[in-house]
Amino acid sequence: MSELPVPSTARGEATRRRLLEAAEAEFGENGYAATSVAAITRRAGVAQGTFYLYFRSKKDALVELVRHMGRSLRAALSEATQGAADRLEAERLGFRAFVAFSLRHQNLYKVVMESQFVEESAYREYYQTLADAYAANIARAQGRGEVRAGDPAALAWALMGVAHFLGLRFPIWERRPPPDEVMETVFAFISAGLAPEGDGAARPPSPRPDGEAS
Repeated sequence: MSELPVPSTARGEATRRRLLEAAEAEFGENGYAATSVAAITRRAGVAQGTFYLYFRSKKDALVELVRHMGRSLRAALSEATQGAADRLEAERLGFRAFVAFSLRHQNLYKVVMESQFVEESAYREYYQTLADAYAANIARAQGRGEVRAGDPAALAWALMGVAHFLGLRFPIWERRPPPDEVMETVFAFISAGLAPEGDGAARPPSPRPDGEAS
């Protein structure tokens, strides 16, 4: 999608931000299909025509919210993991930060999920951008000997899958943080999967002479 107009004044940026916040609330509470531009502008407290100074359609607003979610989440994860001693600690800190972020931004989480049916390219861009940054961090950790060898992108997507359904079940569906027992179980699973060979990582079963796994 082509780039949207960038406000040239602080007042314009504040209006655009208000419209996005209103769209986030409307989409999250009522769904994309049931939300109108009139409902967004009414919630934002501006004239309906003002919306079109910043967005061509409500789809543009949805796409911008998805991109905003991606930027905000990456910033939150980066800040949360800055002081980690190694990659496994970074995973622990990152998963806790992701859960906290999801609880604070439930409507944005719903917007991202709905975008797959409205603008699939934005939905895929959201996850691909997260995965690329995640894989780069894992590759650096592999270079330091903190993570088992293997395709860093495959590890990134697998970890994102764990985080996604953890966030979906607790912050979104149950509107609460996961219990400590759940988080500790997840961390144990991740640690075993990421630990370098020889550090207690799970190994695949060795084949028996008859070709079956032992």
